[in-house]
Amino acid sequence: MQNLKTSKISPPSFTEALQFWFILGWISFGGTTGHITIMYDYLVKKKQWISESKFYHALNACMILPGPEAHQLSIYIGWKLHGIKGGVISGIFFVLPSMFILLGLSIVYSVYGNTPLLLSLFEGLKPAVLAIILYATWKVGKKALLTPVHYLISLSAFVLSYLVHAPMPWIILGVIIFGALMSLIAPKYIHNKSENAVKKDVEEKYYIHSNQPLEKPSSATVIKQAVIFLLLWLLPFLYITYFLADPIFWKKSSFLFTEAALLTVGGSYTVIPYVANLVTNKLMWLSKTQMIDGFALAETTPGPLVIVLSYVGFMAAFNHFDGSILMGTIGLVVASYFTFLPNFMLIFMGAPLIEGAQKYAPLQIILSLITATVVGVIVNLAFYLGEEILFTKHHVSFATVNWTSLLWVLFSLFLLKKYNINMLYLVLISLVYGLLLYFAHF
Repeated sequence: MQNLKTSKISPPSFTEALQFWFILGWISFGGTTGHITIMYDYLVKKKQWISESKFYHALNACMILPGPEAHQLSIYIGWKLHGIKGGVISGIFFVLPSMFILLGLSIVYSVYGNTPLLLSLFEGLKPAVLAIILYATWKVGKKALLTPVHYLISLSAFVLSYLVHAPMPWIILGVIIFGALMSLIAPKYIHNKSENAVKKDVEEKYYIHSNQPLEKPSSATVIKQAVIFLLLWLLPFLYITYFLADPIFWKKSSFLFTEAALLTVGGSYTVIPYVANLVTNKLMWLSKTQMIDGFALAETTPGPLVIVLSYVGFMAAFNHFDGSILMGTIGLVVASYFTFLPNFMLIFMGAPLIEGAQKYAPLQIILSLITATVVGVIVNLAFYLGEEILFTKHHVSFATVNWTSLLWVLFSLFLLKKYNINMLYLVLISLVYGLLLYFAHF
């Protein structure tokens, strides 16, 4: 048998990696699971640029950090392959295609959103989106709810977010404090089985070795990186608040999307209800219908689901500046920039520290409780969407049930559970269903 140590995979060229990251941005449908599966199949199985255990170690690190883990994972792997330039390129290409697609969809929606055709298409699409959320709740819940404590945390997160309207950052902070106390007092009640335990593979075969730890950066390096990211945040902030009309609006927008990126742990499903509550109930930038329609639009694009915040930026500026598509476009760019910039900072500065702490037992306990919290937040999101999708006249009662939407939710769940249908296919089928509804109205 050939010695695998003599057949180590050659490093990929920057051009070869560039081609993959560019293509990934256009085909990464299916939410976080779909993104991670595509990267795993290509980078680990096909090209063997990174070992299986290193891939999962990287994913674990990204799950601990705030923000969408799939986007951060692409930055991390691009960085490990080709340094800072690799991480920047992989991170940009992961979200750029979906930004362009969503910009086009947002413009169409803002101009034609109230036409019968688009209303019918959304009537078919939104129940499928609700089914996707419910299916995600079930899948995440099976893995995350390991003990009665996890169930209690999940239920508490739902009650606090849906009924009390507690801000998501405070819920996460409370879970972190509770997890730290439990790890000291009664860790046996939160037995966390690692979901990413993998068999040891032959590390010598891969370009990136699993036993290749990240070097802890020096103090000078950390300070330099912090200054660079501060400037990258501050300079655009100063420009839009001094040279664009209504600086107060742009100031609030910049802080909102930065806060959403930095203070929300658990990925897209925790970001969306947090931002939705702010922009529809407090800031009054969007109507609830517009927010839910944006969520449906985001499901039709590749890239991370948190790209819906780009749509929020567009519609917020479009509504605020009296239907200006130009200002809406600027709003989309601003929202995208301040949402995704922190991911680069978190990976370049935080990944070396996080990776070394992954085996720390208290951290694993806290992470498992945060994951349980996400289940409760996803249920909150499902209720938020369900009130609008499954009931007419904005009133929840048996008499106002939208039976057509309810049946399509159930049919979509059947396709997801029974046949594990690709989410993109479900979206396309639902759009066709919406088109049939349009013709049925005539």
